[in-house]
Amino acid sequence: MLRDITPSELKELRNKGVAIIDIRTPMEWQQTGIIPGSKLLTFFDIYGNYDIDKFMNAFSKIVPTKETPFVLVCRTGSRTSTVGNFLASQMGYTNAMHLAGGIYAWANEGNSFEPVNN
Repeated sequence: MLRDITPSELKELRNKGVAIIDIRTPMEWQQTGIIPGSKLLTFFDIYGNYDIDKFMNAFSKIVPTKETPFVLVCRTGSRTSTVGNFLASQMGYTNAMHLAGGIYAWANEGNSFEPVNN
C-alpha cells in the first residue's frame, strides 16, 4: 500500500538515507530545481507516455529489493500516486511512499531546492 508523507517526514527519511525519486520531466526539474539528494527518474514524458520496462530497469538500480523504502516525488502528487500504487499493488513493493502535494507542498513549507546538474 502506498503511504502519503509530508515534507517534514520526507526530511527525516532523507536523513536516514531513504531514496527520494523525482519522477517529473527534465523540463520540470530545470524549472524548479530538485529536492536535495533526489534521484532523477522520469516516468511519464511530456506527452503522458511511458516505458515501464525502461523505468523498472532504472528503478531497480535505486530500489534493489521489494522491501527497500523509497519516496516518489512529482509536481502535485498525482503522478506519484498513480506510479506508487502501481509499484505497491502490482509490483509488490512493501515500503512505497510519496510526497503528498508534491513539489508544491515542499515549496509551500519554505524548503530549499538544488539546481539540476547537466
